[in-house]
Amino acid sequence: MTDNFFDFLRSIPFFEELSDDEIISISRYCTSTLIEPGQILFNEGDPADKFYIIMSGEVEVWKAFGTDDEDMLAIHGNGKLFGEMALIDNLPRSATVKTKTHTRLLQIGEHDFQNMIRENSSVAFSIVRSLSSMVRKSNETFLEDLKERNMELEKANSDLKTAHEDLIKQERLSNLGKFSSMILHDLRNPISTVKAYTELLLMDSAVPGKTRKYISNIKFETERINNLASELLDYSRGDIRLEMNIVDIDDFLSKLETSVQRRFSSSSIEIQFKNNFNDHAVFDFERMLRVMMNLAENARKALAGKGLFTITTEKINNSLQFRVNDTGEGMSPDIQKHIFEPFYSSSRGGGTGLGMVIVKNIVEAHEGALEISSSPGKGTEIRIDLPLR
Repeated sequence: MTDNFFDFLRSIPFFEELSDDEIISISRYCTSTLIEPGQILFNEGDPADKFYIIMSGEVEVWKAFGTDDEDMLAIHGNGKLFGEMALIDNLPRSATVKTKTHTRLLQIGEHDFQNMIRENSSVAFSIVRSLSSMVRKSNETFLEDLKERNMELEKANSDLKTAHEDLIKQERLSNLGKFSSMILHDLRNPISTVKAYTELLLMDSAVPGKTRKYISNIKFETERINNLASELLDYSRGDIRLEMNIVDIDDFLSKLETSVQRRFSSSSIEIQFKNNFNDHAVFDFERMLRVMMNLAENARKALAGKGLFTITTEKINNSLQFRVNDTGEGMSPDIQKHIFEPFYSSSRGGGTGLGMVIVKNIVEAHEGALEISSSPGKGTEIRIDLPLR
């Protein structure tokens, strides 16, 4: 039998530096046993009594086996040695080992193991080298695990900080929304009254031309205030309630052009409207008008009194596309990253910082798509695609 042990021991890398005589010496201490699957070889905390070498089969190494915190540390197969550490440091077993399959083991008792080490320094050196390698690998694994856990903690801390900031931001916006909603409802009543009186004055043919112009300007600015109040109300409610209509694009662009020209009247900005869409579309007329006016207002600020502003419409696949272009100062990538954040404004001309938020919300409420292309010094193009219904 020791001849069979010799051949097996000779094939194990752990003993590769030992001479044949030393292998024969070790084989004399070995006995063989066959263990059924699922059998416990020793439990964590047991006193050490044997050293094992797996000839065939597999064993499982468990920590806290049989408890809620049990954790399988490893599976050992052919040629693996285990159980030597407790024999060397004379401490209880540090883990539980059980057979996973039918397993044939070579085993050396505690007394024979101590004699084998005392008699053969090469074997002792091999065991020390094996233990050193095990400790080194354990340290590396521990450091890698520690590094990974630190990274997870850093990410968790960063996520927690972001979530906390978002929570504070949402709470502030919620309070602002409730407060704004109450004020704006009250504000719209006098605005509607002013608008109604201007319309009555404009119906009076006796009003002189110059006065009529002033009244018309008051009506226009009143409508702007009303639109701003509507934007704030939409934002404070958190949703957009659409009123879908069949829209003639020529009529839509005509009203839009009148409003844009009036808003741009004090500048040298050239305005061009190009309608390449010869059909009707279905969308919320007033809200899409607000979208275009918000974009026009942004373009007016970017153009700083001179340049070209263009709105083009055409059919692209199954969508109505609006292209809004200006030759103004353009936007940096950093500004574009924040452009849809509430109350963010990079314009020197001021504003609520809600214009692009409202644009995005209205387009998405129409199930449309919004794209922006812009470069500093080269102007901006905004494309809005609304599905044709």
